[in-house]
Amino acid sequence: MVSIGNSIRSLRKAVGMSQERLAELLGVSRPTISQIENGDRKVSAEELKKLADIFNSSADSLLNPLKLPIVSVKESRAIYKTSPQIRINVPQKNLEKFKEVLLYILNEVGAKPNIGETVLYKLLYFIDFDYYEKYEEQLIGATYMKNSYGPTPIEFTKLIEQTLNKDIIKVKDKYFDYPQTKYLPLRRADLSKLSGREIELIDNVLDRLSDMNAAQISDYVHNDVPWLTTDDGRIIEYESVFYRTPPYPLREYGEDIY
Repeated sequence: MVSIGNSIRSLRKAVGMSQERLAELLGVSRPTISQIENGDRKVSAEELKKLADIFNSSADSLLNPLKLPIVSVKESRAIYKTSPQIRINVPQKNLEKFKEVLLYILNEVGAKPNIGETVLYKLLYFIDFDYYEKYEEQLIGATYMKNSYGPTPIEFTKLIEQTLNKDIIKVKDKYFDYPQTKYLPLRRADLSKLSGREIELIDNVLDRLSDMNAAQISDYVHNDVPWLTTDDGRIIEYESVFYRTPPYPLREYGEDIY
């Protein structure tokens, strides 16, 4: 994991802010700021969010020092603003893994009346981010963008284009008079493409969340730290999962994360 002390120091100096002023804004003492910048004190998830607001930046910028600009915080925000039309070049092997995970989910819970596209996106998000938090490795490793409806896996559309009417069918339906897009499997998932611990984690997510409707799971995801610390229209960084607060963490963390 990345130390953010240098990130904070760089941003503070870029805007000409003293340690005393940053301490005042953050609600801590000046020596505490010095300790944070020197890597002697960790930063809590709440402090991370405050720091992002103070610098008009994002948690992503703080977590990734190499991405920081050397001119100003304002320019940092502009540089990392992600266009809604962003295009991702997805390796075919990643789509193949994604396809088998999606087929597994659809075979397990796809027939439930609440499992439309909106709920499916959130299930995929929690599968990916829970796995990364627990094992510090990617399962699908999809790219999730924050929009008003929740985390959206950018690769999903490309995957459906490749599998529609071959492995998966798309159905327009209604759920309590609301329009709903459902996906149903035409075959079983190839379990040889998934490890035992991958299947175990997927099952855990489905057991916990697959009975939620779109509104319930949206409310749930909107309180997860990776979502909270990401600006609208930007990619949700996997590293932010280590800042999670209850009830989301799968691992035990102390009060401070960094």
